Amino acid sequence: MRRNRKAKIVATLGPASSTAGVIEELFHSGVDVFRLNFSHGSHEDHRERVDIIRRIEQETGRPIGILMDIQGPKLRLGRFENGPVTLAKGDSFRLDLDAAPGNQDRVQLPHPEIFEALSTGSDLMIDDGRVRLQVTGCGDTHAETRVIVGGDIRNSKGVNVPGVILPISVITQKDRADLEYGLELGVDWVGQSFVQQPDDVRELRDIVGNNLKILVKLEKPSAWMKIDAILELCDGIMVARGDLGVELPPQKVPVVQKEIIRRCRNAGKPVVIATHMLDSMISAPVPTRAEASDVATAIYDGVDAVMLSAESAAGDYPVQSVRMMDSIISAVEGDSAYRAILDAQRPDPHSTTADAICNGLQRVTNILESAATVTYTASGSTSLRAARERPHAPILSLTPFMETARYLTLAWGVYAVTVDVASHDARVMDVINVAKDIAVQEKFARPGQAVVIAAGLPFGTSGTTNLLHIARI
Repeated sequence: MRRNRKAKIVATLGPASSTAGVIEELFHSGVDVFRLNFSHGSHEDHRERVDIIRRIEQETGRPIGILMDIQGPKLRLGRFENGPVTLAKGDSFRLDLDAAPGNQDRVQLPHPEIFEALSTGSDLMIDDGRVRLQVTGCGDTHAETRVIVGGDIRNSKGVNVPGVILPISVITQKDRADLEYGLELGVDWVGQSFVQQPDDVRELRDIVGNNLKILVKLEKPSAWMKIDAILELCDGIMVARGDLGVELPPQKVPVVQKEIIRRCRNAGKPVVIATHMLDSMISAPVPTRAEASDVATAIYDGVDAVMLSAESAAGDYPVQSVRMMDSIISAVEGDSAYRAILDAQRPDPHSTTADAICNGLQRVTNILESAATVTYTASGSTSLRAARERPHAPILSLTPFMETARYLTLAWGVYAVTVDVASHDARVMDVINVAKDIAVQEKFARPGQAVVIAAGLPFGTSGTTNLLHIARI
């Protein structure tokens, strides 16, 4: 079950991929982490999928990551009396709290917190930015607007308020119930939507503690402006380009995407690129060449993972989408220019023992052309610091905890195996011999080849990476 690539694949489960047969085929085709979208489906639906994933995990002996994605607040228009209305550029249009059905002149916006945050000149974007309004006057219960970009608006279409931090909790009551259920199910990651500022991440951490790893979905420009503070609080970032592109000009999204990738790699935290990766494969058996190039660009940039959304959840070709993603990643990683680009982007090591060891691990691995880098880790931190260096050889991560192995399935180049040897009283040579044996068993190394081992003494203690050893099989 070893993947012959470093970047990982996240796939969303949904109506097109809810049966045991399809989920198993998705895993064998290349999925490393399954995403459960709690915006859709019942708790029972998600439990059934988790049960299937854990059965596959047990049968194959390979850890599988599960990401639960909470919905967050949804800001939407009310309903219209006679169906959609068409707004033309220059028209006046009113948004208010009145629950009466809307018409050509007004509609309900049942979110008083939006009106509290608006000021004259603020923009409002409807239906993912297809219609744009500018506020000409506002109060606590309404906003008068002028249409800047016209178009059709319909019942319950989404509303974005770019450039404004709304005074709301980004964790709804539904999210709290979903989080409680996700903790019960034993998922590994939680994707947090609608993050505007660092306090939003702190609020989620107060709920989940260290029981779940937090993957912040970067959808709002205000979050991007505070990316370093957010990175300190979370465990990884998902670049949700579709939502981010609603409030950012399209030409800025690729620039921001690349900068987020650089910041995450410097911090040693996983980064996932998501939305519209192979969008045409929702209804076609092959992607457009532009989509294939988009995925390839993310891989050249050194991302930890790329994600499929509707392609695997609701499309006609879920398995083919995963296979296509797998083949694109493999093609890029087989390109000689790929290594040159990754090496040119290597961040400077931080002034810590762990970074000194992992930086040395990368250099020794390259000089000796080692078959594998082996990390012993309890919390996963050693493996993440090794992955930050993007070594040529795959990272065989040995950990005593299945929870750690599962969450590392999102990290670049990491292949996690659970072992019992790394206890406090384990002898160094015993640990080294186990590493050599597993490297051979898992087909990473053959007799005569070298493996480079990083660990911490005493064994089994988090955050003590201080040992670098070269072993010959």
